[in-house]
Amino acid sequence: MKPRVVILGGAGAMGRITAADVLRTSGGSIEVVVADRDLTAAASLDVTKAPVDVADPESLRRVLDGAFAVIASLPYRFNLPAMRGALAAGAHYLDLGGLFHVTRQQLELDAEFRQAGTMGLLGIGSAPGIINVLAVLAARDLDVVREVHCLVGSVDRTRYREAPPLGFGYSVDTLLDEFVMPSAVFRNGAFAMVPALAPSERLEVRFPPPIGKLVVDTTLHSEVATLPLHFATRGVREVTFRQGFDRDFMEKLRFLVELGLADTGPLSSAGNGRPEEISSPPGGEATSPRQTLLSLLSRFPAAKVVGKPARYEVLRAWVRGRRGGRAISVTADCHAGPGAGQGVGPDIDTGAPPSIAVQLMLSGELPIRPGLWAPEQVIPVEPFVRELTRRGMKVTRHARAVPRRR
Repeated sequence: MKPRVVILGGAGAMGRITAADVLRTSGGSIEVVVADRDLTAAASLDVTKAPVDVADPESLRRVLDGAFAVIASLPYRFNLPAMRGALAAGAHYLDLGGLFHVTRQQLELDAEFRQAGTMGLLGIGSAPGIINVLAVLAARDLDVVREVHCLVGSVDRTRYREAPPLGFGYSVDTLLDEFVMPSAVFRNGAFAMVPALAPSERLEVRFPPPIGKLVVDTTLHSEVATLPLHFATRGVREVTFRQGFDRDFMEKLRFLVELGLADTGPLSSAGNGRPEEISSPPGGEATSPRQTLLSLLSRFPAAKVVGKPARYEVLRAWVRGRRGGRAISVTADCHAGPGAGQGVGPDIDTGAPPSIAVQLMLSGELPIRPGLWAPEQVIPVEPFVRELTRRGMKVTRHARAVPRRR
C-alpha cells in the first residue's frame, strides 16, 4: 500500500505546487490527497481530493485517517488545529512556518509528539525552511557562530497586462502581518521586539544578479524563534530576519501600512481621524481596514503575463563567526529563477521543500525522530541541497576572512 500524504490547504497556490512536486518526483510511489474547503482550483491535479474544515476536529479526523504525513499548507493561524489533527491521526506533521509567535506555541506540543512517536517539522518552506538549512551550511566549519542573518531578496521584472495595483506572490494576509506586527530579533543574547518597518533596522544588501542592490526590512518571521536555540552552544549573540522586494512594490506596501489599511481592528466611523474602536453597525460586524483592503484586491482579475516571466528570488543565510581564531563571514544563497521547478518559478522554493522532506523521511535519509523540530536541527544538508538542485534551484556558499581592525 502506498504511503498516504495529506496536504491541508492543498488547493491553494502553494499547496498545488507541493502536490504537483510530489507527483512529479516520487514516481507514483505516494498517494497524494489534496484536502481543502474549496477544491475548485485543484481540479486539474491527478490526486485524491477531499473536502475538509480544519477548524472542525471531526472533519480533520475523517481526512487524516491512515495518513503517513500531514502537510499544512495553510495560513499560519491554522497550524495548531492542524497539528492536533495530526496527533489524533498518529501522522507526522509539516508546515510552512508559524510567524514566530505561533511557532513558539507549537513547540509546546513537543512532549505530545514524543509520546505519540510522531515527528513534527516546523517551517519547511522557503523562509523558514531552506534558509534555516542554509544557515547550517554556512556555519558548518566555524568553531564559533556569533551572528546569523536571514535575508530574502525578490524582484519581479515580468511585464503584465491588466496587472492588479498590488501583486502578491503568496498569502496577502500573512505578508501584511509580517510588515505590520512588531518584528522579533535576537540581539545581545536575548529576544526583543522592534517596530515593523523601522528605518533604524533597514539595510541595503547586494544580492547576486539579476537582483542587485535591494533595501531589506526587518519583519516578523519564524527563523528568529528557533535558530538562536540551535546555535546557542556555539556562542550566538544575534539572529535577524529581513526581506525586500521591488522598490515600487515596497513603496505601495509601506503606504498601505502607514495609512492603516493593513490594520485588523474595527474601522472607525467617528470622523475624528483616530482609529478608535466602534460598535458593530446594525445588521453586521464592524469591518476592519484589512478586510476592506482584501475585499478590494479580490475584485481584480489575475494578471496576464506578456512575454516570458522574469521573477527571481534569492534566499540568503549570512553567518559571522570564528574559525581557528580568525573572524570569518560566510554567505550561503539559494537562487530560484523563472525556470525553476520546470517553469513554476520562484514559488517552487516554498512549495517543494515539504515534498522533499516527506520523501527524505520515506527514504530514510531524514530519520524519523519523535518530537518537534526546526529544519536546522534535523534536515540533512547534502540530500536536501541535491533535491533543490534537481528542481532547478542553485545553492552557493562563499566564505571570506574578515580583516583585523587596526
